[in-house]
Amino acid sequence: MTKKLALIAGISGQDGAYLAKLLLDKGYSVIGTTRDSESVNSSRLQLLGIHESVSIISVLPSDLGSVIRTILQFKPNEIYNLAGQTSVFSSFKEPIEAINSIANSTINWLEAIRIVDPDICYFNAGSSECFGSSPSSCPANENTPFSPKSPYAIAKASAFWTVKLYRDSYNLKCCTGILSNHESPLRNQRFVTQKIVNAARDIKTGKTMHLNLGNIDISRDWGWSPDYVSAIHSMLTINGDFEDFIVATGKTHSLREFIDIVFGFAGLNSRDHIRFDSSLLRPNDLKDSLLCADKIRHKLGWEPTCEFEDIAKNMYFNILF
Repeated sequence: MTKKLALIAGISGQDGAYLAKLLLDKGYSVIGTTRDSESVNSSRLQLLGIHESVSIISVLPSDLGSVIRTILQFKPNEIYNLAGQTSVFSSFKEPIEAINSIANSTINWLEAIRIVDPDICYFNAGSSECFGSSPSSCPANENTPFSPKSPYAIAKASAFWTVKLYRDSYNLKCCTGILSNHESPLRNQRFVTQKIVNAARDIKTGKTMHLNLGNIDISRDWGWSPDYVSAIHSMLTINGDFEDFIVATGKTHSLREFIDIVFGFAGLNSRDHIRFDSSLLRPNDLKDSLLCADKIRHKLGWEPTCEFEDIAKNMYFNILF
């Protein structure tokens, strides 16, 4: 029996690496794409012990011709688009990059699939940022209107509607997972959760004394990346019509809580070491973000396995699974 071939755009990131391992464990062949395969950071794939098991190729998602040539050459059964700008903060500084790397690349992948092989299954990584603030009194679900508050969220909202358009208009096998915040030890160093973990370790060993942060009174629905890639795969192998799903824990916690837990693992009182830095504030930030994941629980049987404190513990102690 021929192995299924999965193509992961963004394989070098947190979710891409975990998804690659999941698919390899399920018997897939896996190809990862990057803009420049010669300079790709494969450290996450190496940490998971799968670097030698995947092929990495160069693709320019903003160029339709590059995407079409890739699909024609490799003929993937499934495409997972996890690539593009990932930082809300950075999107305010580089809004055009946000649109190009997220919205424009999405339409190129879908148009290439429509032209070359409409039977390819396509996953689009969406974001809870599309909803704007969603307090605990009114958690967002799949029917909640979008209210994006950043260039990143605008790009993700555009990609979401593009996927729906191609599914409804051309009957493509495509869907979006609207993902809440999710973490792991593979999280990029520029994200605030990883900055907090690294600072706690450095303060404990005396390398530094303080950590500068912006608004720490925000609340988010935080999950565990390995759980989320499991949900992603379930969405693309659904027995029935392709649908969009929220992937979230259904629980909200503040960034201040995360700081206290992580610094507690280091034996530190966070109040002694956290300093406010107004330059780290976003021009427009969400105070609260809570999502309702009832649909994916009921339809796909997916459940998160890792609680908030365990996520913080895994990050601090570098527990990958």
